[in-house]
Amino acid sequence: MPSTTQLTVASTERISAGLVRVRFRSDDLSAFAGSTDSDRYVKLVFDRGEGPVLRTYTALEPDVEAGTVAIDFVVHGYDGVAGPWAAQAGPGETLSARGPGGGYAPDRSADWHLLVGDESALPAIGAAVRALPTDAVGYVVVEVPGREHQIDLGAPAGMDVVWVFGADDEAGAQLAAKHPSGQDRALVDAVRALPWRSGRVHAFVHGEAGAVMHGVRPYLLKERGVPRADASISGYWRRGRSEESFRVWKSQLATAESAAG
Repeated sequence: MPSTTQLTVASTERISAGLVRVRFRSDDLSAFAGSTDSDRYVKLVFDRGEGPVLRTYTALEPDVEAGTVAIDFVVHGYDGVAGPWAAQAGPGETLSARGPGGGYAPDRSADWHLLVGDESALPAIGAAVRALPTDAVGYVVVEVPGREHQIDLGAPAGMDVVWVFGADDEAGAQLAAKHPSGQDRALVDAVRALPWRSGRVHAFVHGEAGAVMHGVRPYLLKERGVPRADASISGYWRRGRSEESFRVWKSQLATAESAAG
């Protein structure tokens, strides 16, 4: 049974047009002791009329001694469960968090690093960037709706940061018009356009499942021959699906791939 931590909102801050950072305090963050993965995540429990609803989020900078942790929420209007909650959350409001889980941290022995994702993966990508050594080299590729959604990642000088803009942005709209699949291809095309570096790469690729699992993953694993052990690749969400139906889709995909060998 996963550990459950009670979180109380201490403050909120809008860090971009689409991200709200909620800082929490807790009397007991012992569940986070020894948690070093940069993709550290928790499942937040939201009480709804029909019962509890779980949503998965990256837990940032937990300080067990101080009892503090932060979570960045993607907020776009009134869609979803967690985003609207974060947009109006005030000090004193509480949530339960199950976890943490995780499985990735930058491998400092790698020759270079590749961090790829969309706005949903931006918190985990930011945490990975902060965990990189100062002499790290490689690429960070992030797809966001527009320039107002960019944040300062503080990447090492040797990490080239590439922002891919969505259809709401002029450049993104021009790209979408050129490709029948529109924004499903934008992130994939940006990754494929990168000059491939020599040496061993350690990759973190997360975000919309169509782009990540059916676009970037085969490019890295099949075309570039990146060993599976050197790539953390997973979908965080699926266009047109709720998190509940996405979990079903993800399970079906894993079963199909396992059967195919």
